[in-house]
Formats: sequence, C-alpha cells, structure tokens
Amino acid sequence: MASRGLRVLAVAKADYKETALPKNQEELNLTLIGLIGLEDPIRPEVPNAIKECYEAGIKVIMITGDFPLTAKAIATKAGLKESGRVVTGDEINNWSDEELQQKINSINVFARVVPEQKLRIIKALKNNNEVVAMTGDGVNDAPALKAADIGVAMGKKGTDVAREASSLVLLDDNFASIVMAIRLGRKIYDNLQKAMSYIMAIHVPIIGLTLLPAFFSNMPILLLPLHIIFMELIVDPICSIAFESEQEEKSIMQRNPRPIDERFFGFKKVIGSAINGTLLFIMVLVVFYLSLKEGHNEKEARAISFSALIIGNVFLILSQLSKTRSFISVLLEKNTSLIILLSVALILLGVINFLPGFTVLFGMTNPGVAHYVPALIGGALLLLSLELIKFLDLKRS
Repeated sequence: MASRGLRVLAVAKADYKETALPKNQEELNLTLIGLIGLEDPIRPEVPNAIKECYEAGIKVIMITGDFPLTAKAIATKAGLKESGRVVTGDEINNWSDEELQQKINSINVFARVVPEQKLRIIKALKNNNEVVAMTGDGVNDAPALKAADIGVAMGKKGTDVAREASSLVLLDDNFASIVMAIRLGRKIYDNLQKAMSYIMAIHVPIIGLTLLPAFFSNMPILLLPLHIIFMELIVDPICSIAFESEQEEKSIMQRNPRPIDERFFGFKKVIGSAINGTLLFIMVLVVFYLSLKEGHNEKEARAISFSALIIGNVFLILSQLSKTRSFISVLLEKNTSLIILLSVALILLGVINFLPGFTVLFGMTNPGVAHYVPALIGGALLLLSLELIKFLDLKRS
C-alpha cells in the first residue's frame, strides 16, 4: 500500500475493564483489525510544473515525514528525477554537515525527516551556493522557512507562524503557482533590462548630436531644446508602458538561472547599448551631412535629420523589444500600447514637419516629401544592422 503512495495506519482494538488506563500501551491486549490506506493525491498540474522546473535549470527536492516507500511512490508520480534514491532522517543524523553538503547534490527525496533536519538540508544547499526556496505550512517548518533565501508559506492551510517566517505566502497552496511566479519574475527582469538598454542607447545620439556643434564651430546646431523634450516625450512612455507590457521571450523557461553574482546591468550590456546608440548616432549624422551636401539650408537639413532620428528611434524600439524574436514578430504581436505610442510619435513627427506653425516652432523648414527618403533609407539600414547584431548574439549564446 505504501509503494502505491498511500499513507498506511494500523488499526487495533482492546478490551479493558479497569477504570484507569495503564501507564504503557504494552499492557493492553491489542487485536489487529486491519490497515487503512490514506491517499493525498498530487494535483494534476504538478508533474508538468516540475518538468518546467527541470527545463529552467531548477532542482526540485521533496522533504517529507512520510514512510520512505510512500515518499518514493509520490515522487515518481510527481516526476521527480532519480526518485529511486530516498534518504531518511536517520541517515542524515549519521552524516556530518560536510558529508550532507557533499551528498545533497545527488539526492532529490528525503523521508521521515524532522524539522531540525529540514534546517540542516537548507543550510547544506546554501553552503553549496544554491539559491533556495522552501515551502512549508507548519509551526515546525518556520526555522527552515526563515533560513531559506525565499520562504514560501501555504496561505490556506499554513499556520500564522509559518506565514510570518516566510517571504511569500502562496494563496492557492499550489506548487504550479510558484513556477508561474518564476516565469513572471524572469519576464519582468528581462523587460527591465531591455528598457534600461534602450534608455542608454537612445541617449547616445541625443548627447552626441547636442555636443557635436560645441567641438566644430562651423557645424549648425542640429538639436534644439524643444527637440530633446519631444524625444523624451517618446522615450518615457515607451520605457514605462511598452516594455512593461511586452510578452515574455519564447525560451524564457528553457534557460538556466543566472549566476548569483551576476550584475543586473553588467559591462557587456553597457557596451551593447552603447554600440546600438552609436549606430543610430552615425546614421543621423550621415543623413545630416548628405542633406547639407545636397544644398539644403540649416533648417531643412535639421528637419530631415530630426526625422531620421525619430524613425531610427522607432526602429531601435522594435529591435530592442525582444532579444530572441525579429522585429516582424514583435509587430505582429498584440502589444496595443506599443502600436499606439509609435503611431502617435510618427503622427506628431508628420505634424512637426508639415504644419507651418509647428515647423517654425521647432526651427525647421519642410524641404519636400522626396527629400525625406534618406531618412527612411538610413532608418532601414539601421534596423537591418540591429537585427543582424541580435541574430549573431543569439546564435553565439
């Protein structure tokens, strides 16, 4: 019965005619009635959730007070790897902390474990530089929940002590919800990184185009204060809305957890953002130079170059929104806020270029529709370059 995952109780009866109960149960003449098998079935979504954990590089360990055969059967049904090896609390007592730390990497199921042994398991994992999440519901689980990096208490059947000792409270007592939280956490982390990368990249051309006339006295001023304000009106909503609502990467649960000492925005990401921003800066500068070579005056060249900057910014956003998908896939997805923001930005660009009052306000002159072609070609070349860099980076990683 235990090997089928049942918790087994023996039931007996005794006839006892004395008024006071004996001090020891052995004094009772017990007669076995039979065995009761109690089943606490795993939720149907648990095996798939554990499979997702393994694909995401997350190790799952079962710690229970059940009989070893029962624990082994439940672990097999749940899909735990190497569930044939079951270590009991008595075995843990015979190991030193160093031995437990060495052996724990190959153990996935612990049975007949008492609270102090749970605490030793948590400490052994942390000493191996593992980030440990521990679930529990009882008063005796509190020390281990507190010692874990992330203590997760059961919200329905968990005790107040367990909830107070934990970092998180699981409202539905469902293991699959933990896996969903991991997926959501990875998505948020990715989107924050992408937003930060975009912020750094877009400010490279803004700063460069603003400072360049200070170093070359014969160069016309390209960006006026109003242009920079207009750019920021695009940048801020994109970062706070579009990147936040962008869907997760397709392979988000097929990659290993990031190293514990990895910085949120390390040197490589800074360099990558700087390269993307420099490409946009060079593209706008080339369009500006070609406009002057064609004979356009300062205000006409400013209109063409500023359009190239806005178009390049739009393409930069489309490329930065995903690290694993092309800009076409990003456009085909239903990111409503992105479509609205980019549409508003392009409509306002048209208003600035073609309505006389606004062109004067922004210090520009409309050179004619045909003269905006270099801005479109420059933006397209920039987009192809960004997508090629993304493809090569993805292939390398």
